[in-house]
Amino acid sequence: MERDSLSILKKYFGYSSFRGNQSDIISNVLAKKDAIVLMPTGGGKSICFQIPALIFEGTTLVISPLISLMKDQVDALNSNGISAAYVNSSMDETERTLVIQKASNNKLKLLYMSPETLIPSMQTWLNDISISLVAIDEAHCVSMWGHDFRPEYTQIEILRNRLSHIPFVALTATADKITRKDIELHLGLKSPTTFISSFDRPNLNLTIKGNLPKKQKIEEILDFIEAREGQSGIIYCLSRKETEEWSDLLNSHNIKSAYYHAGLSNIERDRIQTEFINDNIPIICATIAFGMGIDKSNVRWVIHNNLPKNIEGYYQEIGRAGRDGLPSDTLLFFNYRDVKLLSDFADESEKNAVLIEKLNRMLEYAEATTCRRKILLAYFSEVYSKNCGNCDVCRNPKEMFDGTIIAQKALSAIKRTNENAGNNTIIELLRGAKTTEMFSKGYHELKTFGIGSDLSFKEWQFYLTQLKNIGLIEIAYDDSMHLKISNYGISVLLGKQRIQLANYLEKIKQNPKSLNKTKSLSPSPLSLDDLLFDQLKLLRRKLSVEFNVPPYIIFSDATLQQMANEKPKTNLEFLAIQGVGEQKLATYGEDFMSVIRNFNRPTTQESSTTEITYSLLKNGLSIEEISIKRNLSETTIYSHLSQLLNEGKEISIFDFVTNFEVEKIKELSLKIDPVNQLKPYFEALNGEIEYGKIRLCLTYLQVSENR
Repeated sequence: MERDSLSILKKYFGYSSFRGNQSDIISNVLAKKDAIVLMPTGGGKSICFQIPALIFEGTTLVISPLISLMKDQVDALNSNGISAAYVNSSMDETERTLVIQKASNNKLKLLYMSPETLIPSMQTWLNDISISLVAIDEAHCVSMWGHDFRPEYTQIEILRNRLSHIPFVALTATADKITRKDIELHLGLKSPTTFISSFDRPNLNLTIKGNLPKKQKIEEILDFIEAREGQSGIIYCLSRKETEEWSDLLNSHNIKSAYYHAGLSNIERDRIQTEFINDNIPIICATIAFGMGIDKSNVRWVIHNNLPKNIEGYYQEIGRAGRDGLPSDTLLFFNYRDVKLLSDFADESEKNAVLIEKLNRMLEYAEATTCRRKILLAYFSEVYSKNCGNCDVCRNPKEMFDGTIIAQKALSAIKRTNENAGNNTIIELLRGAKTTEMFSKGYHELKTFGIGSDLSFKEWQFYLTQLKNIGLIEIAYDDSMHLKISNYGISVLLGKQRIQLANYLEKIKQNPKSLNKTKSLSPSPLSLDDLLFDQLKLLRRKLSVEFNVPPYIIFSDATLQQMANEKPKTNLEFLAIQGVGEQKLATYGEDFMSVIRNFNRPTTQESSTTEITYSLLKNGLSIEEISIKRNLSETTIYSHLSQLLNEGKEISIFDFVTNFEVEKIKELSLKIDPVNQLKPYFEALNGEIEYGKIRLCLTYLQVSENR
């Protein structure tokens, strides 16, 4: 079976080996056992049910919460030569009937449905389908404790009871312990094996900035985006109004963007999401309603304009960046107004105590003085013993000390209360507080009563937060928020491991200014070695229009990067590239290999800066793409074009400016003196034509006049 799985992986998906515990999960499913799969965004969850779907006889039913997610996955499967379709509310009756007929005739390997469509179908046509496996994607939606609760998911248990002879696999990228319990219980899974992959996403750069003045935050975000010109990114906002304000601001700075929120019509939301997926709109300013159904692999950055309401949501949202494994940036801004707003929202809920506690954990993460990756992984019960070196805390390390004794005192206090006490009670116990609770519960008689009296209440708060952050203790959200000791914590309590803590004095010294002294996230300039990568991207874009699929479904950036590095020129070499299967070789192989075979590089390494720009132009790159590759402004690239025109180089001027723009500049040149000063043109045109284009038009007019 393992050999069959590997051969299918290569044939259809183009990969020669499984990642992490994919192979174990697939073996479990092939043995017809239920499973719960926790795997981070971009970790390869879909492979875990798509491979068994191709091995089993019959159709695999995939329950997925969003139409856009279904369409993405079905497009990707069809692109790989796998028969797949979906049934949802966006289809007309004719389309729906055709898909149902295919499924009834056993001509589909995978059928995607939303839970809303699934429930009524269980009484009718779904009974005629030979179902071999059921996969429940985004399974955390079944839990009231989860951040995306969907009541329809709770009815999936009916299907589980009906199809008792086939395996069910529940998959999610974010679920804490309480949510995992709900997934097993409310889906009616039968003794499922739980597979927890590492939640580490080392390619994500984590940076947080607190309490910035609004003007400074705007400047920092504009600088951040301009340094990544042309890259896809998402700005998450707390309110609809903020999404519109940010989009308007970006567009006013010639940064193309759109906004997305639940107040837009379904048609408009679908249009914006499609434009983003197809790389036509690089930036979306959105509420958290956006992104759950997006499989786009080349999102290069995610910004949070406000503090998220919990770590699960934050982790899922930043996980939309860098799904292809290439370096990507995440940036979070927060202030205490965010905390107040989110607290007010939580107070309106019947489970407000849990929501407030989860918000507090999010704030503790934002204000942390220890490696941020450690905190994220500890939240999902994963121990990460080193510092990641790819977060703002690691880049600006705090003063640390051996905190083992402090940790052992706290852990001992938790242990002696039988793990039946919350944060403040443990602190009062450690400090020997003479309160009613201490005496009524007999805590004053415990050996740990008062053993931490040398530290203030705030100091203990600071150190307990760190113990949570590094995974020694956990909060039981389903048990009155009591503190529990993890296995890692037990090993520290027993003296088997020592730990480092940040000194409390570091918190005293910390202020909004010091919080924001992080190293620049600007990428280093890319070399000319990436020219081929650019040409491959241009071809991918062209083919995506021809085949009417998103560019990343043809090939991911990571696959194109490997092509650019290894330059495959034969079918065998092309198949060896990760992400190239037999169907994609047949469909796209010759096009990509033709670009690789005909690729021309500049012959001299020490070309002048204008010659490098000229070479890039000759290789088909646009002004925008050249500025990104060279880490230069578009205005500078336009000045290179002007110089190249003066030198007599062949430049197709109307690839960069319109005839109308040239005529407008010509008309103004008769009135403006001195004729070559750019600012008067810019002001006369109210900024409608940018400086670089004005310069290029003037040069063109002068060169034409001299000929």
